[in-house]
Amino acid sequence: MPHSAPTPLLLCADDYGLAPGVNAAIRDLIARGRLTATSVMSLCPHWRGGADALRALKGKADVGLHFTLTDQPPLGAMPTLAPDGRLPPLGRLMGWAYRGKLNGPAARTEIRDELSRQIAAFTDAWGGPPDYIDGHQHIHQLPGVRDAVTEALATLPGAYVRLCGEPVAAVLRRGVAVPKTLLIGGLGGGLKRRVRDRGIPSNDRFAGVYDFAGRRPFAELMPRFLDGMGDGMGGGIGGRALVMVHPGLPDEELRRADTLVEPRRAEYDYLRGPEFAALLETRNIRLTRFAGFPR
Repeated sequence: MPHSAPTPLLLCADDYGLAPGVNAAIRDLIARGRLTATSVMSLCPHWRGGADALRALKGKADVGLHFTLTDQPPLGAMPTLAPDGRLPPLGRLMGWAYRGKLNGPAARTEIRDELSRQIAAFTDAWGGPPDYIDGHQHIHQLPGVRDAVTEALATLPGAYVRLCGEPVAAVLRRGVAVPKTLLIGGLGGGLKRRVRDRGIPSNDRFAGVYDFAGRRPFAELMPRFLDGMGDGMGGGIGGRALVMVHPGLPDEELRRADTLVEPRRAEYDYLRGPEFAALLETRNIRLTRFAGFPR
């Protein structure tokens, strides 16, 4: 009996550039064929040096911009959104977004300018434009941000965008961080309409959200992320499916920059190991770059 064709899956690691240990873990997984995309925080100090090392793996994974508007120093002056020289925490930015502050003329200009600076910092170090754009902490979906992202994507022929929505039934079946997953997905309707109207490519399915608390081993979560992306669940993954991950090796730079430390090590250990390889084989899944999805 002939085997069915493997199901393609894009596996994307966030936060390249955040710290040397994050960079090293992501490069190792790309080299092993265990990742097919990585999202770059080009405003972080470890991007430029990290770009040189990542370039040796060019062609093995998509490399995109992880547009960042929280917790980091921006690349230029932002007197409205970062008056003290540091971008706001996520909760404050979301409050501003849904109270309309990010749609004000000054904020809109600052967001567009900072996005342009982050794209330029990416391009200057990498030697070319990003393959896609998404957002650190999913901020690319927010009112006042999504228009700037859509406009930037329209100037990057062939670039795609990460959409973060999932059918409610799939989220409920998966049973992992349900309220958080529904919230993140619910923020994305406006962006989805904008990019579809402009003909900008995107993924169709999305998973990878959890609470990072470590109560459940990552080895239990990844099969659920794959399960929850099928429409009938015996039939595998549907559409252009993307799973995000956050692997890393803890170091002092990471501990200074972020609260998410040990879960990154757990993800890295799992993704590089035999259990993940066996899961892909058992599920007949082929990790792919975005261009490898059927048209």
